Amino acid sequence: MTTRIDRRMAKLKSEGRPALVTYFMGGDPDYDTSLSIMKALPTAGADVIEMGMPFSDPMADGPAIQAAGLRALKGGQTLAKTLKLASDFRAGDNDTPIVLMGYYNPIYIYGVDRFLTDAKASGIDGLIVVDLPPEMDEELCIPALKAGINFIRLATPTTDDKRLPKVLQNTSGFVYYVSMTGITGSALADTGKVAAAVKRIKGHTDLPVCVGFGVKTAEQARVIGANADGVVVGTAIINAVANVLGPKGEKTADPAEAVATLVSGLAQGVRSARLAAAE
Repeated sequence: MTTRIDRRMAKLKSEGRPALVTYFMGGDPDYDTSLSIMKALPTAGADVIEMGMPFSDPMADGPAIQAAGLRALKGGQTLAKTLKLASDFRAGDNDTPIVLMGYYNPIYIYGVDRFLTDAKASGIDGLIVVDLPPEMDEELCIPALKAGINFIRLATPTTDDKRLPKVLQNTSGFVYYVSMTGITGSALADTGKVAAAVKRIKGHTDLPVCVGFGVKTAEQARVIGANADGVVVGTAIINAVANVLGPKGEKTADPAEAVATLVSGLAQGVRSARLAAAE
């Protein structure tokens, strides 16, 4: 199985630079605006798009992403509409990898087989489902792999060498290293510890390792990108949307333009980073 994620990561490795992985919430603040944000990401420099699936009980998300999910749900976003976002995006971009990120409940309610069929048809390349541990791989991970969709697993600072092989067992596409314990949007982790963690994970897998949680600026992206195969940015993008919404959700400026400005700067930071000489 070779996906858009595999091809994009291989291409970036050959270019000697890390990927910029950008997260936004599907349907935030409404469908049309969300689609315009999604379309703006690759043009601004995003290499991989992570699209959040809104859920009413997002246990691992910080306040900003929780609020984005609630805005999307209030605006009528559903899992079917999130898949349609991907499909509408694909009408103009068949190359940029799309990863759906969220929780298992909406997928379970939708129906796993139906979901995987529709996700594949919509142009989804990967899944990150944060509340499905490796012990539940038969639920979604194995069927996703059989459908030709990468299943991307999270590793954290508490994932020790005993646990790591289990976490990596059916992981594909890339490994998402959550650089700190806690919720999304926390402070940036110690870069020295991140570099050591990436090296440790690479001792167990040939997959690219992308690092997220806390990256907000071009300089932070450059520093993290010096040792990682990818830099994941989420909360900063969500905040760029929220910052141009008024108290009643009215737009005070164009959210897509605000996101594009931020991502363009982050892309410059990532492009100035160089992978470690051992790569």
